Amino acid sequence: MTFYLLANHLLNFVLPAAAVALLLVLSSRVFGGVFRSKTPMAATWWAQAAIVFAVNVAVLVAGLLVFGHDGKMLTYAAMVAGASLCQWVLTGAWKA
Repeated sequence: MTFYLLANHLLNFVLPAAAVALLLVLSSRVFGGVFRSKTPMAATWWAQAAIVFAVNVAVLVAGLLVFGHDGKMLTYAAMVAGASLCQWVLTGAWKA
């Protein structure tokens, strides 16, 4: 496998994690005024996106290890649930 193919596979593996993290954090900033706490744990949007991205990649790797290959819908559902739980904790929404 060449470096180009390896990079292509890795980027395609983490692209859903990056897209979900970025869209979740930005939509949380736009629509989440009702549930936002006065003091979020991660103050900047890029710090929240980085933390949610790391959680998403961890869920994708766990799904890869459990199922033996990537792309299972159960893994993607777990990624969305983990991302939303992480964003809920990061924004301090349980205090609202």
